[in-house]
Amino acid sequence: MDVPVIFEIINDAAGAYRGVIPTDCWAEPYMSGEELRREIEGGVQFWGVEEEGRLVGVMGIQHVRDVSLIRHAYVRTAKRQKGIGGKLLDVLRVQTSRPLLLGTWAAATWAVRFYEKHGFRLVPPGEKDALLKKYWNISDRQVQTSVVLADEKWFEQHVKGQGTGG
Repeated sequence: MDVPVIFEIINDAAGAYRGVIPTDCWAEPYMSGEELRREIEGGVQFWGVEEEGRLVGVMGIQHVRDVSLIRHAYVRTAKRQKGIGGKLLDVLRVQTSRPLLLGTWAAATWAVRFYEKHGFRLVPPGEKDALLKKYWNISDRQVQTSVVLADEKWFEQHVKGQGTGG
């Protein structure tokens, strides 16, 4: 996949966070090219949706320990609300048999609603910090201001006492 186009999509779509997430968490660009390269080198595999030969949305999956993480889900601003994110999520779900977790900004209520609409549930606040620290490499400030959502498979395993593994 074309890394410069992924970079363009991420930073176009991330404009939705401007003025929503804490100002000390905002950067311009939102994700640098170097950060994107590190994410890819760290195992994030990006998938995309094209329309008329043009990439319009991307979403990554990263296998970490005993789970798979949905990472960096972005759709071009002009193409939102057209089912692209749902298509990407459907593609990624079949890429793993592991439980799925994802993190997003707590203030990004539209993102939380999107994932809930697609069958994910918020992890209880008492567990989300531990999950963010175990599976993600993010700042303490981002941990404080984020939520974690999980698929039904994660909740089933967690309720059965299997915990988060590790």
